[in-house]
Amino acid sequence: MDPQQLRTFVTVARLASFSEAARELGYTQSAVSQQIAALETDLGAALLHRRPVGPTEAGARLLEHAAPLLLRLDAARADVARLAGTPSARLLLGATPLAVGAALGRALGEVRRSYPGVELVVRVLAQDALPALVATGEVDLALIDGLAAPSDPLPLPEVGPLSTVAVDEQPVAVALPAGHPLAGRTGIALADLSAARWLDAPDLAPTTARLRATAGVEGFRPATRYRGTDVHGLLALVATGHGLTVLPASVLAGAPGVVAVPVGAPRLVHRTELVHGSLPEGPAALLASLLDGGSAAAG
Repeated sequence: MDPQQLRTFVTVARLASFSEAARELGYTQSAVSQQIAALETDLGAALLHRRPVGPTEAGARLLEHAAPLLLRLDAARADVARLAGTPSARLLLGATPLAVGAALGRALGEVRRSYPGVELVVRVLAQDALPALVATGEVDLALIDGLAAPSDPLPLPEVGPLSTVAVDEQPVAVALPAGHPLAGRTGIALADLSAARWLDAPDLAPTTARLRATAGVEGFRPATRYRGTDVHGLLALVATGHGLTVLPASVLAGAPGVVAVPVGAPRLVHRTELVHGSLPEGPAALLASLLDGGSAAAG
């Protein structure tokens, strides 16, 4: 199966148009049609309906395979390029919002002192996007955080030969408004809050689906959906009664109008991991060594 033909097929299926795919890919429409025909001949199946343009049953099945196949090809190219290339003058770090903190700043300061000419770029992105970006070389390495059992790795997607290193683990707590009936508790089981109003903030905190799976009970329905990376905005919604959330206890310390009650059951931590591919000597390798093993706790 030719990878370029597969990419062309995915583009035509996504845009539902041979002509639009040709414009996006920089081909003639005839070249796109020839690539699709060659792929169909190779696989022995019609992959696209022509009028209107859309995947056949076989094409829909191929689309399920296409994304991970193309991702692994891009990851392989990036991995070999990292090993064969020279250190870049730019260090591009991806990070989830809560993984960016003073300790990371100190580690980046060490990198700048060792490589004074390096351009440091930090991209704050959602957890789901980062492993693939590391695998394909779009970021050099990433700091990813999330909910886990103590000493357990984060559940990350399989996107290539990446290394993960624990950087930090912190206790977690439920964020309650100051007047909440349970605000005086010294600990609480998540299952006891299954019927509460919850905030669904996937870029900052465990989703309600994740809480439901972790607690092992039904419930945890979102009362408010928060799509953003500003933790202060999220806590303002908690303080004004729009829902509860689970965050690292350190993030909740001193938040106005919010009380942090430690999660007693199940046993959980907020875990931060460094994710990277092969790292030849250079700024990225130095940053990884500084963050390795929890030497730079995110926060």
